[in-house]
Amino acid sequence: MSGLRPAFEQALHVFAAVSATMERSGFTAPILVGGAAVELYAQSDIATGDFDVVTTRQDRFEQALAEHGFIRPSGTGRFASEWVHPDLGLGFQVVGDSLLDGNADVGRVRLIAAEPEGTFAVIAVEDLIADRMGQYASGTAPEMLEQARALFTLYQDADLHYMDRRIREETFGTYGLADLQSGS
Repeated sequence: MSGLRPAFEQALHVFAAVSATMERSGFTAPILVGGAAVELYAQSDIATGDFDVVTTRQDRFEQALAEHGFIRPSGTGRFASEWVHPDLGLGFQVVGDSLLDGNADVGRVRLIAAEPEGTFAVIAVEDLIADRMGQYASGTAPEMLEQARALFTLYQDADLHYMDRRIREETFGTYGLADLQSGS
């Protein structure tokens, strides 16, 4: 995990420890998605301020967060579902119970080593790019096109057939692989 900004790398190690706690309890580990997954794949060239995760057991995930020193802050500017570790400065929150509403292939989820804590799961880059394109297509997040293009430039060895299909699904057929290639 070299090349990452130190605070982000530290947060990934804590996330791996939380994931290991869940697995030891017999639950499936959460999957890192969203901006933190972008930062991981972009080696901190694109930074985030929070960790979004998908887990089928939000209650157990939040219990594991508490076991690892996280607190649920309150007040203006905080999400009700956000948990913060006093030493990290990054928030963690559950954004769903299935990967991209069940549209992503969980068999493509990557496991990343974060020794000595263990591993953590992260959404596949193809699905992450498709998600960014879906957000761009919605008209509410124009900056997501550049994130998708940046990731595409870094991962041109990804499964392009799968990526194109997923982009078309996420954008209701409006965009495809060619829209990434034309900007790269």
